[in-house]
Amino acid sequence: MAARRDPLHNSLALAVLAYLVERPMHPYELGKLLQERNAGRSIDYKHSSLYMVVDQLLRAGYIEALASERAGQRPERTVYRNTDSGAERLRARMRELVSVPAKEYRQFEAALSLIVTLPPADVADLLDQRHRALAEQAEQQRAVVRAAADVDAVFLIEYHYRLELLEAEQRFVDRFRTLIRDDPEALGRFWEQLHARGTSG
Repeated sequence: MAARRDPLHNSLALAVLAYLVERPMHPYELGKLLQERNAGRSIDYKHSSLYMVVDQLLRAGYIEALASERAGQRPERTVYRNTDSGAERLRARMRELVSVPAKEYRQFEAALSLIVTLPPADVADLLDQRHRALAEQAEQQRAVVRAAADVDAVFLIEYHYRLELLEAEQRFVDRFRTLIRDDPEALGRFWEQLHARGTSG
């Protein structure tokens, strides 16, 4: 029988445990907090999956029901807190995520590995578009940081990280499109020859 997958490999489950470190909460409260903190920027968050994740954490023994509360005509809500094993597993998983680089399969990286399927001139034009889009995204990250001047800097770390990634990708895109336009031989002859064959005859 296959071992059950640890729910903390799901970033939403990790976020739920992390938020419960602050205080016990019910799922509706957790959902509001995830929205207020724009969790979707950093984790794969869908409100519809929040209750499923809470159930997975409960079955794994990482959280437990603390109490149930009802306000007016609203449905009864169960308040959850982390168990000792949940808190220990959260710290272990966070240590792993921070210390061990993981291979992440990004769409752009996959596209680069197959880039020869497109004519070089087309790629250069497409990279122009990507560079503009990256510049806009980078400015959005800077705007968030500027607007959050009164927030503790530790809560903005992921925005600084994302900005660094965007700026690094801009530099790569700029160098790649320059090579295509100004020094195509540096990329070898196969690419040009492949598309020369496609247009001849």
